[in-house]
Amino acid sequence: MMAITGRDEKHLGRIRLGMVGGGQGAFIGGVHRVASRLDDHYTLVAGAFSSDPERAKASGRELGLPEERCYGSFEEMAKREKRLKDGIEAVSVVTPNHMHFPVAREFLKRGIHVICDKPLTTNLRDAKRLKDAAEKSGATFAVTYNYTGYPMVRQARAMVEAGEIGEIRLVQVEYPQDWLTEEVHNKQADWRTDPEMAGAGGCVGDIGTHAYHMACFVSGLQAESIAAELSTFVEGRRLDDNVQVMLRFTNGARGMLWASQVAVGNENGLRFRIYGTKGGLEWEQENPNWLWHAPFGEPKRRITRGGAGAGDAAGRVSRIPAGHPEGYLEGFANIYSEVAQAILAARDGGKVDAAVSFPRIDDGVKGVAFIEACVKSSGRNAGWVSL
Repeated sequence: MMAITGRDEKHLGRIRLGMVGGGQGAFIGGVHRVASRLDDHYTLVAGAFSSDPERAKASGRELGLPEERCYGSFEEMAKREKRLKDGIEAVSVVTPNHMHFPVAREFLKRGIHVICDKPLTTNLRDAKRLKDAAEKSGATFAVTYNYTGYPMVRQARAMVEAGEIGEIRLVQVEYPQDWLTEEVHNKQADWRTDPEMAGAGGCVGDIGTHAYHMACFVSGLQAESIAAELSTFVEGRRLDDNVQVMLRFTNGARGMLWASQVAVGNENGLRFRIYGTKGGLEWEQENPNWLWHAPFGEPKRRITRGGAGAGDAAGRVSRIPAGHPEGYLEGFANIYSEVAQAILAARDGGKVDAAVSFPRIDDGVKGVAFIEACVKSSGRNAGWVSL
């Protein structure tokens, strides 16, 4: 059973959480709320759930929050919550991309911990400014690249770190979807295809950054240069809906990344394949409890979450016995629970356990740098661009 369920920390009390965005009609806000509560670390006590003040307050009332903690703007929320004796300790930022920077900065000014959806910002300049603000505040800052919370992703990373597949040569990662195959108009699609709200990258920013972070997280490598082609297949769409990238890593390894939102027949096909001098690893998000290990010269074998072959890295973020599936919400909750360890340590004046791992502000900056490099490379006819 996982070691981060919160049982040992209850004497400290749950973390008082606020949320900006994620109100009526939003998908990701509900996911964040479920993830925050799954291991009993957080209590949602306040929110500014929409840029429309009336909708923001109505959303808060629907969630059962007291009227005085349902705010019409994030500025009002940040100022008042900081003054309250029982004000929020952390805030989840689940707005469209263009609001991540001003919202996160407002709460960092007041020393409030931030859990921000990805990508971090719409441009690298703001990402670096936000990193400076986070470092100045001393607050914990997490970016929800949530797929790295899956137990078998942690297992794969541990096997790479232990040298079980040798020196890495090849990193292949893909993330195909099909939900934007045709022109779509709804709350989720409209802002993701609007450069004013999403930034310069469409598909590459929305899911390509997930794939890129996964490749670096599991392999432990950093890309030094990329060559990318961004394509827009749906007529009239203002941002890319397909991206193909070649990667050169600092250790000499080579990689390929493909992300698409027009790949008909695919739902949420995040997948990585990593090959080294001693073997290979394969994992796919739609079957997340299995990790395939192919030692060189030996039969391919399946490692299951909680089963034979799975180690401590997977075990500490697993909740239920082998054979019972854990998936998207649990992986997301693992990120929230890991962040909770850092927040509780800061509250108690202690040190967080070395095993705790979650995407931080540096990962967010690297994600935005990747988007900008892809846009730049594609504008140069897929020319190589340094990271």
